[in-house]
Amino acid sequence: MEAVIDVKGVEKMYRRKVHALRGVDLQVGAGEIFGLLGPNGAGKSTLVKVLLTVISPTKCTGTMLGSKIGTKSALAQVGYLPEHHNFPQYLTSRQVLRHFGAMAGVERKARNKRADELLEIVNMSEWATHKLGSYSKGMRQRVGIAQALMNDPKLVILDEPTDGVDPIGRRDIREILLRLRDEGRTVFLNSHLLSELEMVCDRVAIMVHGLMRQQGTIDELTADRSGFVITAATQMKSESLDAAKNAVRGSSARSKTHARS
Repeated sequence: MEAVIDVKGVEKMYRRKVHALRGVDLQVGAGEIFGLLGPNGAGKSTLVKVLLTVISPTKCTGTMLGSKIGTKSALAQVGYLPEHHNFPQYLTSRQVLRHFGAMAGVERKARNKRADELLEIVNMSEWATHKLGSYSKGMRQRVGIAQALMNDPKLVILDEPTDGVDPIGRRDIREILLRLRDEGRTVFLNSHLLSELEMVCDRVAIMVHGLMRQQGTIDELTADRSGFVITAATQMKSESLDAAKNAVRGSSARSKTHARS
């Protein structure tokens, strides 16, 4: 399997010896939807920010899209939707996409055309001239995904794209993710909602307290008694991984409510 992301021993320590990442190894294959699962505070977003050079790691060895982490030519082929994005509320969705297309170096004529095409893909064409201040959370997330595709990326990284979105919106976003995979793109998806990942992901990794506990398909992770047993409350139990069990059992009530839905 060709690796789009292949990193080893990623560490991030903040002041006062706070370990956000503790020697993380991660491999993501080309053309798959890969899910990174873990409770809030597990280090998922920190890992993404290290890969995108938003923050500097204490230690990191590996490649992304065949180049050393941080290589500009590789980063130019990545689309990214952060967890807490905040687009200007006075802009329309069409203006937002054209703006980010310009920032990504997309030629004017091409970005104008692509903006309208992407709004069609995320079912937001009818709202193209409405200001974002009038949008729901789900609508803003759709625009965010479209924004992440303006540079026609090979790798799309989405951080909690369904967080706070209603069930219908989550279904629509899942359909968009599957379409991206069918187009041959690699999708890296961060979430604390197992119910969302298991419906779209080819493989999943479980992160707890900055440690990568398991990687594989859902079937592989639950194949024997030492694997994870996933319950409706998004609890993960393992005979050999007590830390993972305790951490996920302690995840927020909000996470459990979304998982049941």
